[in-house]
Order: sequence, then structure tokens, then C-alpha cells
Amino acid sequence: MKEPLKLVVITGMSGAGKTVAVQSFEDLGYFCIDNMPPTLLPKFWELVRESGKVNKVALVIDLRSRAFYDEIIELLNNLGSDNFIDTKILFLDASDGELVARYKETRRSHPLAMEGRLMDGIKLERDLLSDIRAKAQLVVDTSKLTPRQLREEIFHNFETSESTAFHVEVLSFGFKYGLPIDADIVMDVRFLPNPYYIPELKQETGLDKPVYDYVMKSAKTESFYQQFIALLNNVIPGYKEEGKSSVTIAIGCTGGQHRSVALAKRIGDSLASIYPVRISHRDIKRRKESINRS
Repeated sequence: MKEPLKLVVITGMSGAGKTVAVQSFEDLGYFCIDNMPPTLLPKFWELVRESGKVNKVALVIDLRSRAFYDEIIELLNNLGSDNFIDTKILFLDASDGELVARYKETRRSHPLAMEGRLMDGIKLERDLLSDIRAKAQLVVDTSKLTPRQLREEIFHNFETSESTAFHVEVLSFGFKYGLPIDADIVMDVRFLPNPYYIPELKQETGLDKPVYDYVMKSAKTESFYQQFIALLNNVIPGYKEEGKSSVTIAIGCTGGQHRSVALAKRIGDSLASIYPVRISHRDIKRRKESINRS
């Protein structure tokens, strides 16, 4: 591996937002590890170095595994001399009052106050984490941050041009095989002229030029496409602003082989000039005969 491994250590006060943080790093393409025993970490680095397939790792360290904590800190102190690993520490903090409120809301016990006062556990945790907080490259106070705002803060500081923080999925499908349950936007294009009834086009798909051209030459298709792509260009930025990591646009026709495939390709190719786009065709290889092809 030519480039050093990017390691982000996620740590901080219990209840300050580490769960939201690790989910955000997963969306940024990081391989995330939650409290791995320190004895396994050297072997993990070795496997990563040899494979060359992982270049971004987020490691969660907190006091849930207090027996391992001192060993992990010692291990982190040794990482600075390793040219293979570029380490940054993200420390999440919050005010005592906010931490108390969050624990009261979730009715969970503090890991350091299982049988004592909540405030005693918070104070002890602050003392134990003081050294690693001082070494952190980024300290984020989440007292007044919503989960979405914390996510945006992490994206702002750690997103790179190679990150896949937001992308668009364009999917074609056939209604007779059922709706895709993971779609955010579903569009029915069964009102367009159907190549299925053209004998020489019946066995081809929307990826074949004759079928694609047949679908696109229709005035109905062109009118629909222009209005729908304008709608998408208006609403997709809203999905991104709301903190979604992706949006899935599903285009459906009867069998999922002709009209929906052609439109999905054209729409996906158009959006690819703005966003990372992946085009897929769920039912393109299915040939299930049906009496009703309306």
C-alpha cells in the first residue's frame, strides 16, 4: 500500500454521540471497529498492510472495556512512529447537564456508575479521559448538536473527494415483480409506448439501441424526461442537505426490461454529471409471461 492507512480514533464521553459518529464514518467509507481488544490490533494492522484493500479505519475506544483501556492508549502512543498509519483522534464531549439528561432519557446506566450516582461516573470518566482529550486533533462539543448536525460536522472535517458520503442509485424494475421496498422516489412509466409489442424488439432490452431509440423518439417520453429530470435536480439537493447518504430513484414499467431500463439509463447518465451515480436493472433478465401487460 503506497498511501498510509487513515486511522480515526473515535473516543470521548459516554453519551456524547459516538454511535452517530461511527455510523457517519461508515457512510464515509471507513472500516469501523468498535472496542476491539488491544491484543488483536497488531494482527489487524498486519492484515490490513498485507491486503492493501482497506485504507480508512475508524476505531471506537471508550471506557466500556475499562480493562483494556490502558493497553489501547499505550498502543496509540506507539502509532505515531509508524509511517504506515496516519492517526487522528476525534474526541466527543458534552456538558455534564446534557449527559445527565441523555442518560435520564434513555434510562441507561453509566459504564462507570453501574451501582452509584450518575454524576460520580461522569466525573470519573472525565478524569480518565483527560490525557487522550489533550491529544485529540478535533474536539467536538455535542451539547447543542442534533445527530444530524454532528453528522454534518464529521463530514465537514473528514469527507474527501474519494468519499462516498452521498450518491444516487437509479434502479429500473417491473411492477409485476413487486415494488422495490428501498426506493425513495418511485416513478411509473407504463404510460409510455411499449416496445414489447414490436416483434423485433420484444426480446431485446432498454440497453439495446433499437429499444432505447424507440422509447426516446416518443414526444411523451421527451416531455416526461424533461419534467422529471427538472424535478430531480430540485429535490435531490434536499435529500443531501437532510443528511441522507444516498437517494434511490426507481423507474418502473410492466416487466422491467424495456421502458424503465431505457429511462433509468438516460436519467442516471444525466445525474452522473453532478453526483456519483450507480445504475442497476433489477428485472432486466426476467422473462415472466403475463396475460395483462397494460
